[in-house]
Order: sequence, then C-alpha cells, then structure tokens
Amino acid sequence: MYPISAQLAVFVAKTESFTSTDTSLAGLRQNYDRMCQAFGPPPPPGLHVEDLCLGGIGVRSYLPESPIPSNGWPCLLYMHGGGWVVGGLDSHDFICFELASALQVLVIAIDYRLAPEHPFPAAYDDCRSVWQAIQAGQGPHPINLHRLVVMGDSAGGNLAAALCLGLRDGGQPLPNAQVLIYPGLGGPADLPSRHDCSDAPLLSRADIDDYLALYVNGTEQPSPYAMPLLASDFSGLPKAFIAVAQFDPLRDDGRLYAERLQAAGVATQLCSGKGLVHGCLRARHQVLEVDRLYDDLLNYLRSEGLTQV
Repeated sequence: MYPISAQLAVFVAKTESFTSTDTSLAGLRQNYDRMCQAFGPPPPPGLHVEDLCLGGIGVRSYLPESPIPSNGWPCLLYMHGGGWVVGGLDSHDFICFELASALQVLVIAIDYRLAPEHPFPAAYDDCRSVWQAIQAGQGPHPINLHRLVVMGDSAGGNLAAALCLGLRDGGQPLPNAQVLIYPGLGGPADLPSRHDCSDAPLLSRADIDDYLALYVNGTEQPSPYAMPLLASDFSGLPKAFIAVAQFDPLRDDGRLYAERLQAAGVATQLCSGKGLVHGCLRARHQVLEVDRLYDDLLNYLRSEGLTQV
C-alpha cells in the first residue's frame, strides 16, 4: 500500500521485528529500548559524552574534543521522540552523536519525565527548566547563547515547538531556530494524512491517539503548550526547519505548522520527506532518502551558524 524503497522496507521490517504481544507499558518500553539498541551505533571518536543534571533535570552532553570557541560553544538542545511515553537518553544517542560530530558543536539531550506517570505539563516543564538553566549560565560548558537551536523528533518536535511558544509568550530569550522532525503538534483529526496514512509503517493513527491520550491525561481543554497547533498566534517565533515523512499520519501536522508560521512572517523551510516513514532517522547510512534528509538538516544547521567546521 505504501510505495517505499527496498532499502527502507528492510529497515521497517527490522524495526517491526521488535514488536511483541506484551502491550503493557513496561513491555512497550522494553521492546522500544531493545529496538533502539539494535540500531545504536558506538560513540564516534573525538566526542566526550557525559550525564549530569541541569536545572534539576537529567541531561546528556555530547562535546567535541576541538578547542572551546572564544564566544562559547554553539549548542543544540535536543528533545527525544517516543510519544512522550517511551525512550530516553540512550534511545537517541545515534542522532546526538551525528549532530555533535558532523557540526562540531555541543549537543545537550534532555531526559524529560515520561507519561503516563508524569503527564503534561511535566515534559514541557522539564525542557523549559533546562532552557532557563542554560540562559542562567549553568550549562556544563561555556555556551554561546546567540547560537542556540532547539530540536526534536516526533514527540520531541512537539516539545521543541511548545518551548518556543512558551518562551515567546513569557517574553523570554528565544533560540535561533527550531528544528522539528516529523513532529506531532496536535493537529485536527480530519487532516488528510490521518486518513491517507492511518495504518502507515511504524506509526498508525491509533498509535497517535493512544500516545496523546496518555500525555494530556483527559484534559478537556488542552493547552497550546501540549498541542502547539492550538495556538492562536504564530508570530514572533524562531525561524523553523520542519521535516515531515510522506507516509506518516503526522505528516500534515508539520505541513500545517509550516503554513501557519509562514503566514505569520516566520522564515520556515519545509522538507516534504518523499518516500519516508515516521521514525526513519535511525536508517542513517542504510537508506538513500534518509541520508538526503540528513544532508538537508545538516546544511540548514550550518547555514544558521550552528557549526564549528
């Protein structure tokens, strides 16, 4: 039904091989962690990885061995995906390794609290606490606050977008840019991608509904900080790079957010993700179309000054 490439089909099959009949929360997390380990590369040479607390929240820093820049490190603050329910620091080492090594910048990943034990606004609050600690100069390394980008994939893309909304609304310093990879932004149920990709590989419409229900925990009037597409004003937000996947029920969340940002005068680059599926970032160096996405992503970050090379 979904015309994906042979390379991507192999990746999807390997990922789906970790699915089990244990649908409990513990089983879901265990299977996700096993899948992540199977795709996880070893740490690249020339990178110092350290776990610590920042603003009272667990984080992991990825620091290149190159000399400290005179104005402090350009920094990318990363929020992992996993439907706000699964994942953690280990699950997204792969992309943090790539970003820190390829760009020679400091990457800080946030170990935010997970639902359903900690529903909204716990994850959002954790990300905001780390941001405020960085702004207060409490980072583990000297950081150039004028070269600071927030980024996330899937639920992490939601958190990155929500963080930008909250900072703008509070009149606080904003990041240089927001980078959202196949984000879930709380789009309406009648978006075309919800129907067209309802049973797409690796993420179905039912999965989206289940994860969101655990995150918002029955809230009758969800906040835009939980579902950023509920915001009424998109002006004054950081410029954006938004990548979606063609065969993903969340595809039109990213498209609609890009449209609303552009209509509000926010410079926005949208990558259509032709032939891609949700969760494909792990297929780096395995799938040509995924490598193209990384090329676009890294080129964008370099163009925004987030690089030492």
